[in-house]
Amino acid sequence: MAPPPPPPPPPSLRLATYNVEWFNTLFDDDGTPQDDRAPSGRHGIDRATQLAALCTVFAALDADGIMVIEAPDTGSSRSTVTALERFAARAGLRARRAIIGFPSETEQEIAFLYDPDRLTPRHDPRGLPAPARGSHDAPRFDTAFRYDLDADGVSEEIRFSKPPLELALETPNGPLRLIGVHAKSKAAHGHHSAAEFLRISIDNRRKQLAECIWLRARIDGHLAAGDSVIVMGDLNDGPGLDEYEKLFGRSGVEVVLGTTLPPERRLTDPHASLELAQRIGLAPSTARFFRPDSGQWLEALLDFIMVSPDLAAPVTGPAPRWRIWHPLNDPAVMANPALSTALLAASDHFPVTLDLA
Repeated sequence: MAPPPPPPPPPSLRLATYNVEWFNTLFDDDGTPQDDRAPSGRHGIDRATQLAALCTVFAALDADGIMVIEAPDTGSSRSTVTALERFAARAGLRARRAIIGFPSETEQEIAFLYDPDRLTPRHDPRGLPAPARGSHDAPRFDTAFRYDLDADGVSEEIRFSKPPLELALETPNGPLRLIGVHAKSKAAHGHHSAAEFLRISIDNRRKQLAECIWLRARIDGHLAAGDSVIVMGDLNDGPGLDEYEKLFGRSGVEVVLGTTLPPERRLTDPHASLELAQRIGLAPSTARFFRPDSGQWLEALLDFIMVSPDLAAPVTGPAPRWRIWHPLNDPAVMANPALSTALLAASDHFPVTLDLA
């Protein structure tokens, strides 16, 4: 009698992170997509054009779950979940359900759009709520963290304007811990002098780094508990990205990855590793911005999917595969002119996907 056939391999899983520039402007207060020629939040692009481009991009990703950065607003009269689910219906996506965590104090939320036939997410924040003036012990992300970044003996109070989204995720391949993040932007706005520009830039760099230290403390807790962890989103940072990094000795990306920690505590993202290894020369990028002062485009690696050691080097099966859907650098995207054009119209960031086999 022949032996029974081996069990089928577990299904592959595709996760994505995508920062959609001013997604909020494409919906009315009822969450209905606005398919008209009114201006979107993107310079020189109307709402109908951006909406159509986003439908094309999300459909091409065909992901089981997408961490949407700068998702539509949640407030007294608006709902992130309603807007994203109506968008998914319009685009015909199988990732048709949405979930958020703590709402932000901005018009940009962090949300997870997912296929309910494949994934079951639950908002599962960790850490204790901090007292009024904050806590040094990695409190819950919607409260305040205290950390002395400038070594003056006085800790500063740090609050996320966009609290990271912590999800307990059930998948066909087992449970995962997902953390969606949109760290503080380091760009200086509202300055009136060179001295003020310098002060704002350093303050923004300090706050961005403190957010990453807070996030890293949460990651350490998950790794100590044996969790499979994925951190995904926009860190607004990269090694060597600005001249203020040397004041603090490291980038926020290096902090979150844990580059100075033992291997069993480090996260992996091959694009970040390439950037770290090659500070001069060719490097991957996930965002493209126009600089009016120079009349040129600037590219940067800002968006990441970082995974715990057990996911980066599975005991069985193929290794995970990362991909930046760059319209000018990815050959498969370049071979699809409609998709390439849509990516340029949809946002100033490009999606990053992770395929787990």
